[in-house]
Amino acid sequence: MKKLLMVVAMMIGAISAHAQFEPGTFSIQPKIGSTASWLSNMPKLATGTVEIDNFPTVGAIIGAEAEYQIARKFSLAAGVSYAQQGSGWEDYSSSIDDDKFELKDAKIQIDYLNLPVVANIYLFKGFAVKAGVQFGFLLNAKEKGTMKVVNGKYSATVDLEDNSDDFKDSCSKLDISIPMGISYQVPTVPIVIDMRYNLGVSKVNKESVSGHKDLRNNVVQLTVGYKFAL
Repeated sequence: MKKLLMVVAMMIGAISAHAQFEPGTFSIQPKIGSTASWLSNMPKLATGTVEIDNFPTVGAIIGAEAEYQIARKFSLAAGVSYAQQGSGWEDYSSSIDDDKFELKDAKIQIDYLNLPVVANIYLFKGFAVKAGVQFGFLLNAKEKGTMKVVNGKYSATVDLEDNSDDFKDSCSKLDISIPMGISYQVPTVPIVIDMRYNLGVSKVNKESVSGHKDLRNNVVQLTVGYKFAL
């Protein structure tokens, strides 16, 4: 039993030492997580005399990041990730006599291949603040959600994705944003929890949307990664 405890202690010690990533070392970190995003200046969705408020939409993010530890408290990292971004509207329903209208899970989903480059400053062991620049390359842009209309005895349910044009061509192919955030590496294992806010500085759309010409991405992302030396 004592031998087993010694082996476990040595393994934990080795992992902890390995997780420190001394100056001059490279590491790579596969990561996965979620995004909450919205578009600044996004117009409300007008339905008759009713305007439906905007609402952040939730998506997924998956990718990897390579990091070079320049000094004990400073490193540079570059990554690549697939991220679901966009903006949504609040669920809405109304009913007048036999006429009903319902809007559910309505959103714009814009998918990007993102290439972030960030500088990390380690304030204390395992905890870093970060900032940099990110270049996003447009992959897809779609409307999603369902709309249900009941008019007396007749009803219809519309899938917004099936009944809308792909507006990818009206979106800019390149998105530039400023990522800012924090990360924390668990002391005993090289697991990193990373939270960032990506502030869009370039326009998402080429053309005006209801008079709004400067839609920009706003993204909060939370990821969990496993960091190991190369």
